[in-house]
Amino acid sequence: MRILVVEDDVQIADMLTEALTNRQFNVDVAQDGENAWELVEIYEYDLVLLDITLPKINGLLFCQKLRDRNFTIPVLMLTARDTVADKIIGLDAGADAYMVKPFDLEELMAQVRALLRRRGNGASSKLCWGSLCLNPITYEVTYDDKILYFTPKEYALLELLVTNGRRVLSRPGIIERLWSVDEFPTEEAVKTHIRTLRQKLRSVGAPGDFIETVHGLGYRMKRLE
Repeated sequence: MRILVVEDDVQIADMLTEALTNRQFNVDVAQDGENAWELVEIYEYDLVLLDITLPKINGLLFCQKLRDRNFTIPVLMLTARDTVADKIIGLDAGADAYMVKPFDLEELMAQVRALLRRRGNGASSKLCWGSLCLNPITYEVTYDDKILYFTPKEYALLELLVTNGRRVLSRPGIIERLWSVDEFPTEEAVKTHIRTLRQKLRSVGAPGDFIETVHGLGYRMKRLE
C-alpha cells in the first residue's frame, strides 16, 4: 500500500516515514501542499497523512481540493491545533480523522490501520473475535460488553492478533510490526505483553487460552466454537 506524508517538519516526516516503512508501506513525502498535489495527480494513494500548516497550499485547502475533485483517498490530519473548533474545521474540510501533535506513534498507527480497513471493505469499523470486540476509531475494547483498558502498545498487539486470527505470529514478526527500529525490544517484551493481555482478558471472563501459544512458533487467537 502507498501512503503520502505531507509534512514540512523534516523530523516528523522522517519519523513517520521510518515507522510506516517498517510496517511494509510504500511512503512518499511532500513538504508543501503544491508538491503534494502534483503527487496525488500522478500516483494512486491509499492514505494521506496531512499537516495543516503547510507552505504554498495549506492542509485545509489541500483537503478541500481533494474532495472537490472527487478524490476518495482517506485523509488523517496531523496538527498542533487542538481546539474543538479546529477539529470541526478539519473534518468539515474533508478529513476522515484528526490527531493532535504531539501524538503517540502507536495510536497513530492504529488510526492508519483503521482507515485502511474502512477503505478496503466499507464494513463496520469494529473488529471482533467471538465475544471480544475492538473499535479502532475509539480504541474501546469490550469482552461480553465489559470494557477493557489497554496501553497503546497492548491495544496494537491485541489488534494485530485479532486481525490475523488463526495465523500464527512469531515473536520476531510481532516486534517487526509493532516496534520501531530504535526501540530495540527483546522477545521477552512480547512475552510480557502477551501475559498482560491474557490477565486482562481473564479478568472479564475470557478463557485462559483465548490467546494461544503455538510452542516454538508464536501466538494466535483461540479457534472459535
